[in-house]
Amino acid sequence: MRCASRSVDLSEFWLSEAQFERLRPLLPDKVRGVARVDDRRVISGIIHVVKSGGRWVDAPACYGPRKTLYNRFVRWAAKGVWQELFVTLAAAGGPPAEVLIDSTHMKAHRSAGGGKGGRFVQAIGISRGGRNSKLHALTDGEGRPLRFLLTGGQVADCRAADVLLDDLAPRTIVLADKAYDSNAIRDLIERQGAVPNIPLKTNRRWKSCFSKTLYKGRNAVERMFCRLKDYRRIATRYDKLATNFLSAIYLAAAVTWWL
Repeated sequence: MRCASRSVDLSEFWLSEAQFERLRPLLPDKVRGVARVDDRRVISGIIHVVKSGGRWVDAPACYGPRKTLYNRFVRWAAKGVWQELFVTLAAAGGPPAEVLIDSTHMKAHRSAGGGKGGRFVQAIGISRGGRNSKLHALTDGEGRPLRFLLTGGQVADCRAADVLLDDLAPRTIVLADKAYDSNAIRDLIERQGAVPNIPLKTNRRWKSCFSKTLYKGRNAVERMFCRLKDYRRIATRYDKLATNFLSAIYLAAAVTWWL
């Protein structure tokens, strides 16, 4: 949605009134000094920037001062507000019966370099595609994201499994591709009472059970990544700090799937 002028038209905001009412109880309620300006307007402006991939200074004037949009996004990213918002919404439906895990790369723009601590601290690595970040995700059976982990582009998928596959509900079916076919990952899943359904690598001597019928649904996680990358500021990383980039992902995921 776009705003044509400085006049505030509530129908043009990214967040509908119903969506914002679901979001309101999750926003910080302790206000110091001057009261915050309209939260719905500001958050809609932030979503506009993340979706369009433009600079903060280029945000439409109807969303208010550009500095307000940027400051609100960065401050809440540092406080973990966007992450907590996403986690709370995603957990509202309870543990899913089936989860999918996979990863995707995001190209790092030149403006993403120079973050404090260096590229390894800021989850920027170098792989065959050049400088990029890698987003690891866990979704439910419908492809709705539940957890994210951001690493450098060179990090293997199996190294993120310990974080994403922790605390699974018993009898959960875990669908993953061959990159996750290791004894350590299978043991991690089975110790929690969950069931791995992972295709076997060709060099495996011990063959475990594998259902091709169940595995057909694994493409839902790949479709989730495609939809998430419709947000241009996520498809290409412009943020220097990993915290800011991951916060944009949390916000986009919450708005797209959980509101």
